[in-house]
Amino acid sequence: MVKLSVIVPFYNVQQYAPDTLKSLRANARDDFEFILVDDCSKDETPEILERAARELPGAVHLRHETNGGLATARNTGLDAARGEYLTFLDGDDWLAPGYYAQLVAAIEQLGCDFVRTDHVQCTARARSIHRVPHGRRGVVMPPRDVILPADRSTSVDYAYAWAGIYHRRLADQGLLHFTDGLRTAEDRPWIWRLHREAESFAAVGLLGVFYRRGVASSLTQIGDVRQLDFIRAFDQVVRETAEDRDADKLLPKAVRTYCAIISHHLGSIERFEPQVARKLKSRSAAALKRMPQGVLDDALDSMDIQRATRLRRLRRRPVSAEVAA
Repeated sequence: MVKLSVIVPFYNVQQYAPDTLKSLRANARDDFEFILVDDCSKDETPEILERAARELPGAVHLRHETNGGLATARNTGLDAARGEYLTFLDGDDWLAPGYYAQLVAAIEQLGCDFVRTDHVQCTARARSIHRVPHGRRGVVMPPRDVILPADRSTSVDYAYAWAGIYHRRLADQGLLHFTDGLRTAEDRPWIWRLHREAESFAAVGLLGVFYRRGVASSLTQIGDVRQLDFIRAFDQVVRETAEDRDADKLLPKAVRTYCAIISHHLGSIERFEPQVARKLKSRSAAALKRMPQGVLDDALDSMDIQRATRLRRLRRRPVSAEVAA
């Protein structure tokens, strides 16, 4: 029986993959498997992974013939996973030695559906600790109970799939797969669905994932049209939350978060290519018109004047029928 499956997508990360794989070796155990998914890399990543498939204990090497993006690569790994528990790692991040053994011990002791963990963010040589925005540590709770309040950062805003561990029953219930083809913000519909539909979770103060920021090939650093997939992602969050039994309570949080993300992108619009910046404005204006308008009114009234003014101005922008659809 495989105790833990670790799903690790790779795409054009030849510079960082050796460190990632070295850290997996320092976490290897006879009952762990590491599912290495090459998402059709064009650099030397495939050769690095082929070597790892021979040398890394528990390695399972899979390769996409066409690039599908992070969400699709994770789904490929999920479909192949055999473990009682599952977790994720990105191909340019790394782990502390022995971290996964501690993570498995934590969820086994707590006996819940999933556990969320803190992480270390690494930007060049700078290091900073980022905590799950949930104060009660080691206490099992219904995950839907920690979605609110709407005006504060909560666990659904801490959307990193790799910052935690998940029982296989969640995969069997269809709660661990990602929206196929999403190129960015793929964790957002995923974390909202987990918190709405899973039965139990806990947060623990366990550090062991080192999240690399500022990678040149990362979509967070590239101002191309793939960045606009956040609109598809948050449309899904709002649509699915509107169908929830507690929609009246949860929708204000979903809409306010969506507005905050739109405002964030508009505030740094100069990093986008000109044609993408125009699409950002038009698609965001259409997104505002798709939101429940009464809930949107309340969300804008609750925001600071700068963000609210920016969004109200965008809301008045005419939208073509094609973009609105």
